[in-house]
Amino acid sequence: MRIAHVALWTRDLDRLRDFYTRHLGAEANARYESRNTPGLRTHFLTFPGGGCRLELMALPALADAAAPPAVGWAHVALAVGDEAEVDALTARLAAAGVPVLSPPRRTGDGYYESVVADPDGNRIELTAG
Repeated sequence: MRIAHVALWTRDLDRLRDFYTRHLGAEANARYESRNTPGLRTHFLTFPGGGCRLELMALPALADAAAPPAVGWAHVALAVGDEAEVDALTARLAAAGVPVLSPPRRTGDGYYESVVADPDGNRIELTAG
């Protein structure tokens, strides 16, 4: 068994797709528009190296919804290579104005990572390994 994809709701599908493709090297499939759920639009993102994909999903009703609940996924972790690659990508993202929530560091459990936020505020761990 493996995780095939993780889905993420957004109010701005194009903005989030552009963030993940421009800054993190993901490839987006053609936008899907559901015939069964009016207004539902999605993109599947595939990252270099393959593996689990990220599905971005938007629905017009989200634009009017209150803030999402606090309970849910804490973050998504992307393995970007070695420590030097974590440092370099974090620096490029910071220079592009992406919020760096935690600079590169070794965690108490031995991981080397930084944490950035996507345009919707979702936490992304950039990890070595």
